[in-house]
Amino acid sequence: MLGIRRKKVKPMRLKDVTIIDDARLKKAITAAALGNAMEWFDFGVYGYVAAVLGKVFFPDASPGIQIIAALGTFSVPFIIRPLGGMFFGALGDKYGRQKILAITIILMTLSTFCIGLIPSYATIGFWAPVLLLIAKMVQGFSVGGEYTGASIFVAEYSPDRKRGFLGSWLDFGSLVGFVCGAGIVVLLTAILGQENFNDWGWRIPFFMALPLGLVGLYLRHALEETPAFQKHVDSLEQGSKQGLSEGPSVPFKEIARKHWRNLISCIGIVITTNVAYYMLLTYVPSYLTHNLHYSEDRGVLIIVVIMLAMLFVQPVMGLLSDKFGRRPFIIIGSTAMVLFSIPSFMLITHHSIVALFFGLLIQAVILNCLIGVMASTLPALFPTEVRYSALASTYNISILVAGITPTFTAWLVEATGNLYMPAWYLMVVGVIGVVTGITVRETANKPLFGDTPAASSLEEAKELLQEHHDGIEQRIEDIDEEIEALKNKRRDLVAQHPDIVK
Repeated sequence: MLGIRRKKVKPMRLKDVTIIDDARLKKAITAAALGNAMEWFDFGVYGYVAAVLGKVFFPDASPGIQIIAALGTFSVPFIIRPLGGMFFGALGDKYGRQKILAITIILMTLSTFCIGLIPSYATIGFWAPVLLLIAKMVQGFSVGGEYTGASIFVAEYSPDRKRGFLGSWLDFGSLVGFVCGAGIVVLLTAILGQENFNDWGWRIPFFMALPLGLVGLYLRHALEETPAFQKHVDSLEQGSKQGLSEGPSVPFKEIARKHWRNLISCIGIVITTNVAYYMLLTYVPSYLTHNLHYSEDRGVLIIVVIMLAMLFVQPVMGLLSDKFGRRPFIIIGSTAMVLFSIPSFMLITHHSIVALFFGLLIQAVILNCLIGVMASTLPALFPTEVRYSALASTYNISILVAGITPTFTAWLVEATGNLYMPAWYLMVVGVIGVVTGITVRETANKPLFGDTPAASSLEEAKELLQEHHDGIEQRIEDIDEEIEALKNKRRDLVAQHPDIVK
């Protein structure tokens, strides 16, 4: 009988625990969050000026079709995002996270800036919406590697006990981007007047992407590679001596075979969270203006107030997830989507500012539960060597469903005349979230998949090492109990067979 060669496993020592430098950690979070804010600044602005863009680029259509066409241009780039995810994901696992994040912010900045340069349909006709679509597709390609890369960057820099809190600042940046985008729209409309804003003022927010992007690029270019990825590089150089020259060693087909459960969990979390995200922060502004006939200023102002409240709640959700786990927040948020979507839209459509505020607040709290833990949950589902490839590909394929939310919901409302269609849509997606929350593995206060523990201090490193050893001892005891139970079962079976020697 051939013997099975076992890989020699070295005992974990204190030197194996990564101690994260606090100054480097703050720089990493700031750079990642700023780039994410840049991404969502454009999405926020685009959502709030969708009605204006419909008039500028699709003037011959009816008002309802103009909204659908403008939001459709918003949604089409999501088809490109999986390509960007696969492209940047493979490069991120080959060359590192920091280099790819510098590239994606350049592409995002330039494509957003170019939207402000595109002449109107009245000036160049058919080419106006074509150029808008090209700019959005370039943007979608770059975004394919942006959020997943940023979340991985923060996760790999974060100590195990603080990953939820620190990861929540990534989507804090998203909300800041939305708030800034919406606030600028309100401010410019108030200063310029609605007519001037519709004529040329809508271009200004897109021009502002250039200086914001340059600041983000500067911060990202100055960053060092993540400790987790650097350890991976060192192990390749010392082990196989091939370094990273051949790229990721595991093809996506193999990733799907080995990690299919986590891939499904990733899909469920991404769909649930981002449908809620795009519904509230991209579709609802145009819903308030076009379907409920609020003035653009009032509808946007209410959303801004809601998002400001979300900013304060977001880090709290991440902090609590470090204490109670990620799964409870996914389950609570998804269950609330099922139970409270109809009541919230009853308030939203009540034609009362107070009722509208509380209806939107319900949706905001639901969204906070989900985005508060997403950035810390997803990177922990995959090992370092395939983390970027697996997460970027799966995330961006999944977000295709979320990306059509504004367009599909607008079409549903137009086709049926039912103002509660957004609520029914959210309820269906909420069911997906509940199932995902129940089945996903808990990642709080644990090392990233396949990585050694990470701590914020030497004292914490000693505690984590002791917890690791205690966990091994407990697992050994559990295995010993299983072995004893199997021995007893074997003894009982042997006793029933007359020809087996006891």
